Formats: sequence, C-alpha cells, structure tokens
Amino acid sequence: MSKRRNKKEKKLLKKFLFFSVIMLFLLIVYGRLYSTCSKSGTALGLFGKLFPTQKIEKPEVTKMLLSKNEFSRPGKKMRWVNGIVVHYTANPGSTAKNNRDYFEGLKDSKETSASSHFVIGLEGEIIQCIPLNEIAYASNQRNKDTISIECCHLDRSGKFNKKTYHSLVKLVAWLSGKYNLKQDNIIRHYDVTGKICPKYFVDHEEKWNQFKDDVFAYIDKYSK
Repeated sequence: MSKRRNKKEKKLLKKFLFFSVIMLFLLIVYGRLYSTCSKSGTALGLFGKLFPTQKIEKPEVTKMLLSKNEFSRPGKKMRWVNGIVVHYTANPGSTAKNNRDYFEGLKDSKETSASSHFVIGLEGEIIQCIPLNEIAYASNQRNKDTISIECCHLDRSGKFNKKTYHSLVKLVAWLSGKYNLKQDNIIRHYDVTGKICPKYFVDHEEKWNQFKDDVFAYIDKYSK
C-alpha cells in the first residue's frame, strides 16, 4: 500500500511541477505583452480589449466633409489607427472654417496636397473634414495610420488659446479611448518629419508633455 501511495504522490508531484512551469511561462509572456500594451498602445487586438483606454463622451463636432478629390480627400481607406498627430495651422488669426475651406479649394487650385481630419478653431469649435476611416494628407509617412488635428492660433508663437486647448484635450481624449491609444501614441508633426509643428509645443517640450498628461487626466476624470 505504501509503495502504491508513493507512486501516486510522485505522479501528482510531477503533474504539479509541469503545470507550475507552464503557468510561470504564461505569466512571463502575459506580463511582457501587458507592458508593451500599456507603454506603447500598439497591441490593439486581444490585449487591447484586455487593457483598454477608458472611453469618454465625444465632444461636439461639426461635420463639413471635403469633396472627394486627389489633392485633399483622396478617399483612401485607413485600415487601422495607431496614433494621433497634432499640428498648428501656421496661419495666425485664421478660423477653423478658413482652414477647412482652404483644404476644399485645393481641388480647384491644385497647388499642393493637404488636409486634416479635424480643425479646431479659436472659439474651440471642432470641424471634421475627413471621415475617420479615410486618410488625410497631413503627416507624411504616418498618413496611413494616424488621425490628424490642425489647431488655430492667434499669433506667430503658435500658442493655442484656452478654448482651442481645451477642445484639443477633449478631442484627443475621445479619440484615445475610441482607438485604445496611450500617451506614446499622441505625437507632433515634428516627431514624424522634424518640421517645427506645432511650433509652441516644439519650442516648449514641457508644455507638450503637460498636454499629454492633461489628456489622460481628462480621461480619468470623465471616463464612462
């Protein structure tokens, strides 16, 4: 009886050790994937669902979609969204509609290729120019996987006033929740090409970092 008992105990011990090793392996893999997801936000599939960015209510947006044309709204589908790119208009004192209409006029002037998914005005108004499932001509090689936001400003410093800034925080917070994006996924045009855009956030790196903190503080405060 004692021999049989010892054999059973050994088998149970082997099974326990085997499953313990498997569990340890899975925990290591799981931990690494969690770290990748929480730092970069690029794991948008299964692990995106396990660790989602909290969602918040969509801010008020006025849709004024551009006509489909090869210079500002090519109609090319965006298969996935891996980031948000912030820009400034580099046109002091102009309104959101001024800039939207400029993009629309490119189909006739054909002077360049340019557009943005959203333009935020001096009164905090948000105009959507391109559907979120289409690319915009805004961020060079990152057009294919990013949502672009142009922001109006009063002077050459490029600093956004309070209304523009607050609308930018709300819009980026909503998009971050919608696409499960993290802080590292929020970038400047400068981070893509080295262009001084948005100027104020390039000249003042600490303000850019504060902006991203403000976005996720907003998400924490107003998440559903």
